[in-house]
Amino acid sequence: MDQVTALCRVARLFGERQWCLATSGNFSLRIDARHCLITQSGKDKSVLDPGDLMLCDLDGNALDRALRPSAEAALHTALYRQDARIGAVLHTHSVTSTVLSRALADDLVIRGLEMQKGVSGVRSHEDSVTIALFENTQDMDALATAVIGRLGAGTLTAPGFLVRGHGLYAWGADLAEAQRHIEGFEFLLACAWQERQAAS
Repeated sequence: MDQVTALCRVARLFGERQWCLATSGNFSLRIDARHCLITQSGKDKSVLDPGDLMLCDLDGNALDRALRPSAEAALHTALYRQDARIGAVLHTHSVTSTVLSRALADDLVIRGLEMQKGVSGVRSHEDSVTIALFENTQDMDALATAVIGRLGAGTLTAPGFLVRGHGLYAWGADLAEAQRHIEGFEFLLACAWQERQAAS
């Protein structure tokens, strides 16, 4: 399966799971040291096809100036520039990640769940996974700066984070790992939210 087809398949799968309704969410894949493939702005991910993708350089500039990349392209490309090991960045906007991010006061710490082992580097349910929380802003450069600041400082330890009221971002060395991280985090977030509801 080629990279274009694979990225469309993941986007449609997540769309079918209602993790990126309407035109929410965005997905990208590193193509080489200087370029990424990314979803165009305003595309329905549940029916995404190759014509809905485009190439950008790692400064977020479209190679085809007639096309407009996702509004969050600056965040994707900042992650690629920061860490050459990142091969794919995926952003979902599920109901659970949205409402939980609004209810949190700070980063979310999860422990005791077997699904944690779906996150690279986590070997036991006895470990803890910290999912960082960032405040939402329409200024993607400012959000990218905040994320990269924590990543560079080593305080963003999981391969993903929440944006308040704006869902989940996760990445991996390749598309398969990024997909696994999104799926694992979405499960963990759903557990965290249901546990909060049960305790209230």
